[in-house]
Amino acid sequence: MAPELKKILCVEDEQDIRTVAKLALESVGNFSVAMCGSGDEALGELPNYNPDIILLDVMMPGMDGPDTLKAIRRLDGYENVPIIFMTAKVMEKDRDHYRSLGAAGVIAKPFDPMNLADQVRKIWGEYHGG
Repeated sequence: MAPELKKILCVEDEQDIRTVAKLALESVGNFSVAMCGSGDEALGELPNYNPDIILLDVMMPGMDGPDTLKAIRRLDGYENVPIIFMTAKVMEKDRDHYRSLGAAGVIAKPFDPMNLADQVRKIWGEYHGG
């Protein structure tokens, strides 16, 4: 059985999407959520917040999602933290590419705020063998 999912770090450069995601994950999902606007900000926040799972936008200025994932994997203690990419590019070949980079799953944008928490829980369970 999967450990309990409590803390989510969401990395998204669009303020509107951060606001909706935080509201959806906290209000509907009952999670504790920290938001970051960039990959660099996320790398600084990780040791302070220590999330159970990371939601990561693919397309961001500066350090994009795949680069951020690689940087996270190089940090001690974060080699196996599940990371979910959030992107509008969700063709099967895109999903396969993101998984080949080490993503636990992919959530399509725009996402349904009422279903976002369930999508995250489903990927969390699959990641932990459920």
